[in-house]
Amino acid sequence: MAIVAWELYWRSKGYFPDLDDDKYLWAKNRTKVENATSNEVVLVGSSRVLFDIQLDQWEKQTGIKPIQLANAGASPLPVFHDIVENSDFNGTVVVGVTPGLFFSTTFPEASPWKRAASRSKFYKERTYAQQLNYSLSVPLQKTFAFISNDDEEWYDDINLKALLRTIKFSGRTKYSDFPPFRRFQDIDINRNVRMKDQMVTDTAFANSIKAVWKGMMAGDFPPPDKDGTIEFFLKDLEKLKSRGGKVILLRLPSTGFFHDLESKGLPRKDFWDVLVKKPMLLLITTQITKN
Repeated sequence: MAIVAWELYWRSKGYFPDLDDDKYLWAKNRTKVENATSNEVVLVGSSRVLFDIQLDQWEKQTGIKPIQLANAGASPLPVFHDIVENSDFNGTVVVGVTPGLFFSTTFPEASPWKRAASRSKFYKERTYAQQLNYSLSVPLQKTFAFISNDDEEWYDDINLKALLRTIKFSGRTKYSDFPPFRRFQDIDINRNVRMKDQMVTDTAFANSIKAVWKGMMAGDFPPPDKDGTIEFFLKDLEKLKSRGGKVILLRLPSTGFFHDLESKGLPRKDFWDVLVKKPMLLLITTQITKN
């Protein structure tokens, strides 16, 4: 009775059963790479790849459902490296290039790198008990709205830790200087992501999400490591191509605040244009060497 009452309470608040985009769900989809054929497609990148590419539409147009391995707020390079080094995949990898993340760093402890690399590490090290536990949890996540344990700490999560953060005490240290960052998307078992309808119908809600993103980008960041990231990527690219794999570099559009920020800090001609020319030079050099 207590569980039913708790579930009905959160349903009345607009919550619904959904999956968490956590390391377990990511690892479940990473498993698909092990048996993927040369005709299949793997998506790596940042949030733009995760949000902008709809898997069902891709499958409808091509007959192939891509394997979605992009990670929000992370560099695509650790995951691409993991696929190249730890699998025999020789299909097509679509590498999303969000300039501020792709060119950011190769330092293992830097946030853009560590966020992605930690999931690849978990995939390799997870136990059979963890795999079984997750398989058993999926039906529960799809049934009960109150089950919430996402890797991200959303303001409107309803696990115990998140609920405790919403309790206000005078003199209590603020948890964050950012505006409340509420969950604004839904994800399925294949990691196909859809933004909530509220992002379209509720301007105040959508602007609150934008405000957090702007706040995240307002601080000082280390200068981008263009040469280091391109060199790291080209080594993996060469290895994938040597076994018959293909790579598509994809720069998804940005507008407004992010477009202005990228245009000033990471000009297209100095970063994107340089990146896309490097593989061509590599290919020409390889052909000359072979001849």
